[in-house]
Amino acid sequence: MLSSKGFWHHEYWLPPGATWEDMKGIQYPQPQDLLLCIPGALLLITVRCIFERTVALPLGRRLGVSDKLRPKLQPNATLEDFYVLLGRTPKEGDLISLSKQSGLPVKKVETWFRHRRAQDRPGLMKKFCESSWRFTFYSTSFFSGLALLYDAGVSHCLSLVSQPLLPALGWFYLLELSFYCSLVATLPFDVKRKDFKEQIIHHIATITLIFVSYCANLVRFGMIVMLVHDASDYILELAKMLHYMKWKRVCEAVFIVFAVVFIISRLVLFPLITYYYFVTKFQLFLVSCVINAFLMVLQLLHIFWSYLIIQMIFGVILHGAVRKIFVSSVPPLLMRDHEIQGGSCMALSGIHTSAVNENGTSPL
Repeated sequence: MLSSKGFWHHEYWLPPGATWEDMKGIQYPQPQDLLLCIPGALLLITVRCIFERTVALPLGRRLGVSDKLRPKLQPNATLEDFYVLLGRTPKEGDLISLSKQSGLPVKKVETWFRHRRAQDRPGLMKKFCESSWRFTFYSTSFFSGLALLYDAGVSHCLSLVSQPLLPALGWFYLLELSFYCSLVATLPFDVKRKDFKEQIIHHIATITLIFVSYCANLVRFGMIVMLVHDASDYILELAKMLHYMKWKRVCEAVFIVFAVVFIISRLVLFPLITYYYFVTKFQLFLVSCVINAFLMVLQLLHIFWSYLIIQMIFGVILHGAVRKIFVSSVPPLLMRDHEIQGGSCMALSGIHTSAVNENGTSPL
């Protein structure tokens, strides 16, 4: 039983009128259970490495995914030192200085840095393996979560916090927390997207929401919120896989499905569920205010990404898959160098979906 004083005072964590004493005799979440997310994250990272090597890599090769041939780079210690220590894109003055130091014309120095950046750019196979892992996790998480909600009953999931914690729901919560912790741990090694800062914000908000909602025994509400987000995540990862396979038409069709599911789930269902739970079920209290604040952060990300998705869809409908129009109309966030191939799928490799996320984005 949690202490009724200090940090764990019931007035902070429970609705008005509820106390920890009301939960005597029932099994409810214990904060120390969440410490299992540390070995859980390490286990998921290990499973991911094995999956990508033994399943995703052979699958990608069989489906025709291959990295583009990259120009050979002549070794140059002076240019390499600048690249590693000072920056990947030297300014005009630096180019002139490097040209004198290396004995190469300025144009060749520029070419060397362009080819060097290309070497560090992740290949299609790496992206395909990452998307395959996330597609596998998101789809498994979504459909298993639906089965758990069906067994528990949706009406019970939207009731008060005094319900006992079912073991299956607790393990599901721990699995989700472990997954997002694993994403944070692998961020430096994963494909870096244009919206890297948004990814960080998303992951911090998600991990905080999982921790707080678990401690306040809002697990069932959290389950519904996670499933609302997972509903579109696995579709996006599938679209990315199709994009890397160069199945353009199928990719565009799947992307349209993703866009519809994303907008309905994130801009309609998500706010309605939050309103129903925190406005009609009980009065606001400290933890509910914290949860609402982080949910608002996620909702702002949803609106931002929905705007970009709608802009892409209108670009396809009004202008077709014309490369020139997309380059001029789609914001830079959606682009990665040398990956624009036309159609809505051209931007898939640049979108993150923590909300729309390459690293997972299903908040709560």
